[in-house]
Amino acid sequence: MGSALKDMRFLTVAEVAELMRVSSMTVYRLVRSGELPAVRFGHSYRIPETAVAAAVELPTGVQAPNRINRAG
Repeated sequence: MGSALKDMRFLTVAEVAELMRVSSMTVYRLVRSGELPAVRFGHSYRIPETAVAAAVELPTGVQAPNRINRAG
């Protein structure tokens, strides 16, 4: 188990919010509802990177919406 934990990467709520392009409050809601597993350290949460990857995966057959390039 030691090596598995050593290889695990944890993200802050702010990092998860940036990756998912949502607010920090949305991440807190996902954690509190149990939709996004997290570990609490004192007053802050750490979310396993693998949990974030699993949360943003789309079900088979669902296509991601096209993004519009709004730059320039």
